Amino acid sequence: MSKVLLGFLVGGALGVLDGMTSWFTPEVRPEILQIIAGSTFKGLVAGLLIGLFARRTNNMALTLVFGVIVAGFFAYLVAASMGKFYFEIMLPGAIVGLLTGYATQRYGHGPSPRAA
Repeated sequence: MSKVLLGFLVGGALGVLDGMTSWFTPEVRPEILQIIAGSTFKGLVAGLLIGLFARRTNNMALTLVFGVIVAGFFAYLVAASMGKFYFEIMLPGAIVGLLTGYATQRYGHGPSPRAA
């Protein structure tokens, strides 16, 4: 599977799980479906960007750092829009980026060589 597609799928799947962790914050339980949808979208976009980055480089460390930065940035934007829950939003978001970067670089395949 290509790195871009794998990043997209892993990011989306982990985004769902990330959104589901909001259940542990009782104050936001009434908005659980919106949070899961938003986290899924955030994971899909971050996964796509991580997959594109992983395709450009074969460096695991750079991909992990990039994944944490990208997913952490998107999580920060969500937390900043709420004005609270920074730790509760940014930590799982950064972990999504880390795991997506690892899976994409470890198990994804780069583009096929072109025929001459």
